[in-house]
Amino acid sequence: MSDVSLGVDDGRPVDSREGDRVTPGLFALAIFTSAALVFTVQPMVTKLVLPVLGGSPSVWNTAMVFFQAALLAGYAYAHALQRIRSMRVQMAVHLALLVLAALFLPLRISGLLGDPDPSAPIAWLLTTLAISIGAPFAVLSATAPLLQAWYARVRSGHADGQNPYVLYAASNLGSFLALIAYPALIEPLLTLSSQRASWSGGYAVFVLMIVALAAVVWRRGQGAVETAPLERSAPIPWKEKVVWVLLAAAPASLMLGVTTHLSTDVASAPFLWVAPLALYLLTFVITFQNRPLIPLPITLVIAAALGLTCLVFTAFRTGDWLMLFGLHLTTFFFLALMCHQRLAGRRPPPDRLTEFYLLLSVGGVVGGAFTALLAPVIFDGVWEYPLMLVLVGLARPLSRAPIRNTEVYLFVLAAMVCMAPPVLSAMFRVNWDFAWWFSNNVTGDMPRLTQMVLTIALIAGLLLRDRTPAYVAIAAMIALSTAYIARGYEAKVQDRSFFGVMRIGTTQDPRLGGEVHVLMHGTTLHGAQPRNPDFACMPSLYYSPLTPIGQATQGVQQRAPGVNIGVVGLGTGAMAGYKRPEDRLTFFEIDPLVDRLARDPNNFTFISDCAAGPVRTVLGDARLTLGRETPGSYDLLLIDAFSSDAVPTHLLTVEAIQGYLDLLKPDGVVILHLSNRNLDITLPTAAAAQRLGVPNLHQVYRESDASPEMADASTEALILSPTEEGLAEFRASGRWQVIADTEVRPWTDDYVNLVGALWRHARR
Repeated sequence: MSDVSLGVDDGRPVDSREGDRVTPGLFALAIFTSAALVFTVQPMVTKLVLPVLGGSPSVWNTAMVFFQAALLAGYAYAHALQRIRSMRVQMAVHLALLVLAALFLPLRISGLLGDPDPSAPIAWLLTTLAISIGAPFAVLSATAPLLQAWYARVRSGHADGQNPYVLYAASNLGSFLALIAYPALIEPLLTLSSQRASWSGGYAVFVLMIVALAAVVWRRGQGAVETAPLERSAPIPWKEKVVWVLLAAAPASLMLGVTTHLSTDVASAPFLWVAPLALYLLTFVITFQNRPLIPLPITLVIAAALGLTCLVFTAFRTGDWLMLFGLHLTTFFFLALMCHQRLAGRRPPPDRLTEFYLLLSVGGVVGGAFTALLAPVIFDGVWEYPLMLVLVGLARPLSRAPIRNTEVYLFVLAAMVCMAPPVLSAMFRVNWDFAWWFSNNVTGDMPRLTQMVLTIALIAGLLLRDRTPAYVAIAAMIALSTAYIARGYEAKVQDRSFFGVMRIGTTQDPRLGGEVHVLMHGTTLHGAQPRNPDFACMPSLYYSPLTPIGQATQGVQQRAPGVNIGVVGLGTGAMAGYKRPEDRLTFFEIDPLVDRLARDPNNFTFISDCAAGPVRTVLGDARLTLGRETPGSYDLLLIDAFSSDAVPTHLLTVEAIQGYLDLLKPDGVVILHLSNRNLDITLPTAAAAQRLGVPNLHQVYRESDASPEMADASTEALILSPTEEGLAEFRASGRWQVIADTEVRPWTDDYVNLVGALWRHARR
């Protein structure tokens, strides 16, 4: 028996087979715990910083770039630490850094940089996260590769020491379970204050765990191997390293792309953030098992079918929400699994382990930075997600078998099928008689027809899945065809900022004098204005005089010849159509792009031509900017901030509503616009009003089929006032009702439960 096989315990020999059971378990537990801490803190910290940036989905994507960069720093540190021959010194260094990083606890968002500049929020966000959480996150993230490298040395005389990558599965299992637990248990049950305290306690326990692990390893004498690092294998060629980086970058980019795609129309919230990230980690768990649950050949077939199917639906965000949610997440899972299984097949010997993980981390940063930082600059729309769905096909194995004639015919057929919908659509624009006949005799639903026709191309692409260039070309043609059909309104202007994609288009409404300009944010119509002078200054859609917003505005204006109105959320500036000469009107808008578009008379003229007198715009998150306004100065506040159809929840908390009420005159009113396709935000908002004990009324307005299409829109709103006097005329009108007391817990700055809001809406 070798010297390594025996340890010493109180002077007596100890058979290392006992250590074979204990030591691997200790390593796995430490790696599991560190991963759980790393991936619990990500949604928690992002949720802490979200309110100061308007609740934009881009906050999570940008935060993910920071976390990936911090992970890269941690992996680089772990790789550099391997240059120290003594494992005892490595352990001492790591423990010292863990203790130093604890000085940044408990978790909090640093106010060192002040409030963010809405015209350049990315640098502020990345720097603030680095100051607030960078040190503990980076040193924690180094644990997985570091402990795997130690394990390979400690267990170099055993079979399990030859494959320390199995511990990577334990790491990702801890990450996966932590992410699932956050929206399912942690967020609904604990306030943010409790979450921060619990995480800090978990960090302390982990430090003690590393101390115990070091003590056990040293006590068993297994530290003797520290003077004999693993034998170095041949250097990895640069070409192979580039392949590693690209295979790691594609899933990271897809993860952020699918997150944005799903969260834009629901809410920027942890339960939507963590689903793609959890699936991303689950692919690592499966990939680095000794016997993967899903073999690569099966993955390749499923990924080929789902990738093309997802492209058929990506451009059209209509249909059953849960079905589309499931399709996008399942597609992402199998595409990421395919890339990671291809990576696992290329993993190097254990002595190159930290180098391998370092390059995987580089790939994560490259993919994340492309989606979150570069794509918004180079693309005026969210093209990065479908683009990556196409390009990830290049990760498929390349068949070198001779090309058959049937394969050529299939490719030509797919190309012709993909061209058909755009050609048909172009014919509609040239020949309106043909369009009318087609709409009435064939179908009026061009998106659905496009999806049906492209099924043929989908099948052809699936049959050609082993011909990688042909498969990728068909995927690209499907993406282009659907993007052309899904344009909807004829776009005049399209631009993009940190807060989303804004599109100004035109449509026709004969009963409003013909051409109408519309504003789309994401997939949601945020305003419209007829260009005919007879109708141009009439507030439309949600702001129509018929809706709860219009009723409240006119009711307040009847009280005095001049009132002070504040509007959170600018849109087209439609509320300016109500402004009289003696009124004061202020828009509170976080996105400078929206203000620029709304004030351009080539787009909309509510502000430039319809408002009687100047209109002020205050840029920044409304919670911050409203806090600087004079208390008791407003007659009317309208809270109408949406990112596509997603609601910035921090504007509907008890504290936020109290802030609005503080700004009102004694008989002033605040209107909360609550229309939403996917979430029940009415009950927690009503519960907040009930907790504050203020008078409140609720109305759901249904648009009339007799009205012009762009004249008004179905609207749900809650109106509140500090006094009964403020709501007297609205209560007397009979159109407003009182919501019964609810058991739903009100949202606060310390507690928001969007999973419950989604569940309540689904049960309707």
